[in-house]
Amino acid sequence: MAIAAFAVLLAAPAAQGACRQALALGLDISGSVDAREYQLQRQGLAQALGADDVARAILQQPSAPIRLSVYEWSGPRAQTVILPWTTITGADQLDAVRQQILTAPRSVQDQTTALGSALLTGFAMLDTQPDCWARTLDLSGDGIANTGPRPQDIARSRTPQGVTVNGLTIAADEGAGAAEVQELSAYFRAYVIRGPGAFVETALGFEDYAAAMERKLLRELQSLALSDARQ
Repeated sequence: MAIAAFAVLLAAPAAQGACRQALALGLDISGSVDAREYQLQRQGLAQALGADDVARAILQQPSAPIRLSVYEWSGPRAQTVILPWTTITGADQLDAVRQQILTAPRSVQDQTTALGSALLTGFAMLDTQPDCWARTLDLSGDGIANTGPRPQDIARSRTPQGVTVNGLTIAADEGAGAAEVQELSAYFRAYVIRGPGAFVETALGFEDYAAAMERKLLRELQSLALSDARQ
């Protein structure tokens, strides 16, 4: 089912008109993510997208809007799109996107963590949006790859031209806190993120996910706005 849904997405034509940024978000739903943490990710993303500063940044240039897509990933063949590419030109569309993120059926969860497969899925999705001025892949995760291709074995040359990959690392165990997430963030910086201006944001537990996602989205959207202003 997940593979079929992804194939339909890739076959769909890109929306017409200027596109300021294509932003694909990959959410980790591997075995280390329990039902409560799963909901905190969904709710956290919807909350971050609705934050005043984030919404303002998304909607600031309706003539060249943001396109957004969201997928959930776990094992090598477990990537499910919960929000197909959607062009956001107004507040009503942004609200509809947030509602779809909250209500989309739960994806089939594999117990393994195929971070490299999630990376390649994001590349394939962004390849369908070549007309956007910027293309960004965001991967959230609470652990390192333990199956499928490893991120460090995916050559930088396989990254679509102009694509930036950012990471949001999550301390799966709040008791471990900063030390655990610092180690995971170092892994993401070494092997996962890539492209112009790539960075890693951190969340100290899934309860911190919404705030960390808001910080990350603002950084990405503001960076693009500053780049446009200098042109």
